[in-house]
Amino acid sequence: MAAGMKKIPQRMCVACRERRNKRELIRIVLMPDGQVVVDPTGKKPGRGVYTCKNKNCLAQAVKAHRIEKGLKTEVASETIEQLLAIALTMTTDLEE
Repeated sequence: MAAGMKKIPQRMCVACRERRNKRELIRIVLMPDGQVVVDPTGKKPGRGVYTCKNKNCLAQAVKAHRIEKGLKTEVASETIEQLLAIALTMTTDLEE
């Protein structure tokens, strides 16, 4: 790595399994108190999973229970619906 170049963190989408820049993904985190929330800053404490900012990946992650598997906990359907509503405001329909 050349001097002065900053390393860009990479994370993997739980749905499509593609590595992307951390800022291009939505982070869903299991807080230490057991609450599951969308983390727009990417800095909240707790176990997190990442998904692409497109509706297809988000839907696939929910359908295949990949968010629950990644967080290693059960997530209530009401919580999933709330997460989807919040995350959909952050999504794009662009396919790369």
